[in-house]
Parts: sequence; C-alpha cells; structure tokens
Amino acid sequence: MRRVLPYPLLTASLILMWLLLNSFSLGHLLLGTVFAYGASWAMTALQPAKPRIRRWDMIPRLFFVVLGDIFRSNIAVAGIILQGKRRARTPGFVIIPLQLRDRTGLAVLACILTATPGTAWIEYHADNGRLLIHVLDLVDEQAWIELIRDRYARMLSEIFE
Repeated sequence: MRRVLPYPLLTASLILMWLLLNSFSLGHLLLGTVFAYGASWAMTALQPAKPRIRRWDMIPRLFFVVLGDIFRSNIAVAGIILQGKRRARTPGFVIIPLQLRDRTGLAVLACILTATPGTAWIEYHADNGRLLIHVLDLVDEQAWIELIRDRYARMLSEIFE
C-alpha cells in the first residue's frame, strides 16, 4: 500500500481540506484526489523523518492547554489594541534555553508560539538549544521563559522524546 499511496493520512487530509474549501461535487472530489495524490508523491521526495510519538495520552491535554492559552492571548491582545496609546506596552525579545531536541517537537512548538497572538518564533539555535521569541507585551521575561519551557516544551518532550 505504501508504494501506491506513500502518505495516506496526508492524502486523506488534503482531499478533505479541498472539499471543505470548495463545494462538494464529483468533479471537486476527483480534482482534489489528483492534487492530494500528487502532493503525497511530492512529499516522498522530501523524505521527512517519521515522528515517534511515545505518549499519545498527552496530546489531548496539550491541545486543550494550547487552546486555552490562545483564547486568553486573544483577549489580552485585543485589550492592548483597544487601549491604543493610553497604555504603554513594552515589546521585547526573550531567549529561552530548551532541553527539547526532537525536530517534530520543535516544529509543534513553533506552530504553538506562532498561533498564539502576541508571540512569534524568531530563531532557534540547534547547537546550544536557545530559542528566540518576540513578545508583544513583555512584562516579566522570567515568566515567559518558565511558561514556554515548563508548560509547552516539557509536554512536547514527554510526547516525542
């Protein structure tokens, strides 16, 4: 089966996304299938490493933690924007030392930080494990270090390492 369809989950996800973005019809189903099949074969050229998930039970917990943090961050950023110049904000950069070394875990952490309003993943140095992020309203640098290292990176280490 792998020779015919190297990434079946990717193919199914792309077909579903195609049908969600377009109206459902036989033509869209066929066109989406052709594109998804081609993308699945293009993915084989990249030869991504297969992630090894060690703790499946931690994934829902991480999902709900991130969902709650994104919700709270949306409210905080909306407050900053609505207050305008009446409130001084202090944007800044934070360097976070990470023990997480798994590439998939780091990619998930990058997605989490980028999806959370008010934060942005800037760069990661693999040689020393330091992550540089930008924070829209930096009040307490140590709190950000502890939040990312102890809340997200620890869970991702348990899931992937």
